[in-house]
Amino acid sequence: MKFKRKIQPYRAAAGGWGSLEATTRFVLDSKAALKNMRNLMRMNKARGFDCPGCAWGDDNKSTFSFCENGAKAVTWEATRRVVAPEFFAQHSVSTLYQQSDYFLEYQGRLTHPMRYNSETDHYEPISWDDALALIARHLKAMDHPNQMELYTSGRASNEASWLYQLFGRVMGTNNFPDCSNMCHEASGTGLKRSIGVGKGTIRLDDFDHADAIFVLGQNPGTNHPRMLHSLRHAADHGAKIVTFNTLRERGLERFADPQKPLEIVTSMAGTISSAYYQPNLGGDMAAVRGMVKALLELQRARLAAGEEGIFDQAFIDANTHGIDEYLAAVDNTRWDDIVRQSGLSEVQIREAAAIYQSAERVIVTWAMGITQHKHSVDTVREITNLQLLFGQLGKKGAGLCPVRGHSNVQGNRTMGIDEKPGKPFLDALGAHFDFEPPREHGHNTVEALNAMLRDEVKVLIALGGNLAAAAPDSPVTEEALQHCGLTVHISTKLNRSHLVPGREGLILPTLGRTERDRQASGNQYITVEDSFSMVHASEGVGIPLAETQRSETAIVAGIAHATLGSDKIDWLAMAGNYDLIRDHIAATIPGFADFNNKCDIPGGFYLGSAAAELRFNTPSKRAEFSAAALPTSLFPQLGDVAVPFTLQTLRSHDQYNTTIYGLDDRYRGVYGQREVVFIHPDDMTSLGFTEGQLVDIETLWNDGLTRRVSGFKLVPYNIPRGNLAAYYPETNPLVPLSSFGDGSGTPTSKSVPVKLALSAATPSQRIA
Repeated sequence: MKFKRKIQPYRAAAGGWGSLEATTRFVLDSKAALKNMRNLMRMNKARGFDCPGCAWGDDNKSTFSFCENGAKAVTWEATRRVVAPEFFAQHSVSTLYQQSDYFLEYQGRLTHPMRYNSETDHYEPISWDDALALIARHLKAMDHPNQMELYTSGRASNEASWLYQLFGRVMGTNNFPDCSNMCHEASGTGLKRSIGVGKGTIRLDDFDHADAIFVLGQNPGTNHPRMLHSLRHAADHGAKIVTFNTLRERGLERFADPQKPLEIVTSMAGTISSAYYQPNLGGDMAAVRGMVKALLELQRARLAAGEEGIFDQAFIDANTHGIDEYLAAVDNTRWDDIVRQSGLSEVQIREAAAIYQSAERVIVTWAMGITQHKHSVDTVREITNLQLLFGQLGKKGAGLCPVRGHSNVQGNRTMGIDEKPGKPFLDALGAHFDFEPPREHGHNTVEALNAMLRDEVKVLIALGGNLAAAAPDSPVTEEALQHCGLTVHISTKLNRSHLVPGREGLILPTLGRTERDRQASGNQYITVEDSFSMVHASEGVGIPLAETQRSETAIVAGIAHATLGSDKIDWLAMAGNYDLIRDHIAATIPGFADFNNKCDIPGGFYLGSAAAELRFNTPSKRAEFSAAALPTSLFPQLGDVAVPFTLQTLRSHDQYNTTIYGLDDRYRGVYGQREVVFIHPDDMTSLGFTEGQLVDIETLWNDGLTRRVSGFKLVPYNIPRGNLAAYYPETNPLVPLSSFGDGSGTPTSKSVPVKLALSAATPSQRIA
């Protein structure tokens, strides 16, 4: 397709007419407009299907329960375009590799199992029976179970994920690298250490009761647009929305509700943020520490004057541990260091602290702008420290809210997709199925890729996702995949990972969330868990494009049956009736008792949160303050090397994770292109560069490897000096595989040390 390239600042509010127009365009382009209009009316509704996009909760009130990007996700999946065997006969893998990520997925839905032939460099058709037999043959030839890696996308259902982890553990491995390792792992790790549970503590309707909502390191307008409805509603009812985000994002400034006709046809729009601060990349921990330092001064002044302190001392005494050590760490943190690292002035930080202190009920919410740094676990714990000081936990309208990315990434972890499973879960699984699960920790995503590079992995099975495009250090990641003896990708559409197969490779076509899943016992539904620990039933309505497409659950069961047989566990029976899977989940995972009946509850059922009930599963049985010092550097690996710029990778508006729906980023004013880099105008001038010039971006690192991308257009933007932003996966080659978060293993995709140089290259030659 042809796209018109231009840079044109966007003046309108987020949402509104622009959102409606984009939704209509994508529906029409799907070549199945009527079907997709019906699909959208069933999305996020009882007995309908859950959005295959983000994990934001459903309010169960709106007539239209979808957003622009949710509509893109549905129409992208429910297209009439197909990638059949004839397509692979026409195009070699080497030729397809030269195409853009947008081109690959735009071709349509995969319909037949395909096997890579290295001699011809083409994928060729293979029957389901032969494909499953090939996988079983490779698995049985392994020297030990840890030569297998079982990767999982956050879109896989609870049923498929649970079955997947059972298969892996019966085989004898905890190697479950997944997409959570690359996004919110720091949230789970930090929260678990602080409050004993790796999930948020609030429910969706808490937004209706908050006096202040602090939004850190996230861009809801693009990444989870339905959140804007919640923020707009809260703001309209008097809540202060305080944003900390490095870039100025339109969705966090003004929002016109596309479901309100008057706001579509007029310039009416609601203000989102009452205060907007732009910290340096990686500076959020310092900003929060500064708020606490300012509030601690006020606390002490009040007490010295014989007045009541501002901290919730009763809550602290009854529920927490470690406050003295933490306050000593705050005292030892200098304002000069806070200001330098945060990039904010002391006045700004004190202003934010005053807003926080004046609110009776506060929600703090964050996303990957917080979690993809070396010190992200400490940052999550610092956010928690602030909430603990004021007792902002366990009451309506207050709490902690990590906003997950993909639609069931939280559910995957609940179902046991975890390379470090807890003893109670393994004990329950072993007792229920009468086997001894493996106890040693498995590989996260970075560890799995390194194991592949060491030729320690015989088989990679990927349940969804696009690992080659999602993981850091793209050339290194692609090399790792090609070291495998067999790569198996369970996918709806063609993607980059299929084009870097192992010595043998399979593509297995699966059903999408929107499609009817008919098994031996009849039509099936699956379940997912959102960011608020609500579990929803989801039942597809569309007719599959081909009889050769199978559900993820049926594919996993087929692999398990072919490899292990069904003497001890009847895998095929579970594939034929998902109620049986849910009965097993109910028997092995807390909170799922009577699972099948609970699925009939309109709007889903709540799993509960021990921390929200002030029960803390920590060693002290109390919420733990963290006394971590601020990092001395974002890049301690570089020593005294000067770092001109810190780069973050991010999504465009026509994108969800590695899925590129189009080449526009409307709210940032970028059209028809993706090889751009956002830069402060003064930084551009100081380098002697001008708007629109092409530059090379090169990583500064300590391993002797050259990491460079070329031909990126300079776009002046409202971003702090010394900070840059560019889209992934195009800039994933710049993120070193060896640069990851302490305690989380998450690639540091929001803090990449780079330099710029004028480029002789032209923009990417990959065909759009």
